[in-house]
Amino acid sequence: MMEYVFEPSQIPTVAVKGTSKRFPVRRIFCVGRNYAEHTREMGGDPDREPPFFFTKPADAVVDSGAKIPFPQATNSLHHEMELVVAISKGGVNIAQETASDHIFGYGAGIDLTRRDLQQIAKDKRRPWDSGKAFDQSAPCAALTIATEVSDITNSKIWLTVNGETRQSATIADLIWSIEEVIAFLSAEFALKPGDLIYTGTPAGVGAIQSGDKIEGCIEGLTPIAITLK
Repeated sequence: MMEYVFEPSQIPTVAVKGTSKRFPVRRIFCVGRNYAEHTREMGGDPDREPPFFFTKPADAVVDSGAKIPFPQATNSLHHEMELVVAISKGGVNIAQETASDHIFGYGAGIDLTRRDLQQIAKDKRRPWDSGKAFDQSAPCAALTIATEVSDITNSKIWLTVNGETRQSATIADLIWSIEEVIAFLSAEFALKPGDLIYTGTPAGVGAIQSGDKIEGCIEGLTPIAITLK
């Protein structure tokens, strides 16, 4: 029997709609600037930039309904509403045409970002970890199994803060489609069961404060809601 010097942490998991089973999370990959309008609002060029990726630790995931403490070391916390793709079949150099075979399901997620720390990292040409990869920075609602989703591509995606709409788009507005993202990502990393891919956020990202209620929806999926303490 394996012995450890201390008790290992529990495996991070995400709920699965309609079942008591949980999806074990291995890694969290995020796509940067994958909506044209958001790319422009962040100073990029959507017509020339190929997809790029950053990661969050698996234990950054948190269920919908959570009350999240305002994170330390920041004065500028931003919301980024995203479609989450859950991988159940791994692979490398996955062809775009077969990418959907690797998808377990879809979820509504929020990429919380310490924007001030991210900007400092950008200015100094450093990694984004301090701005992106912090505790409880990847809320995710219950996953819907892919076979139960009729048309994710044309689904609307939106986010509200205290009832006010901040972000609104459709999944079809992605610069790089879900299948293209999987193909690109698997050319750089070996995807494995348990990986989550946060596919990018629409325009309208903005600051949130303690006491705010953030709610996000993607048509056909379980909504997500979090509150900042």
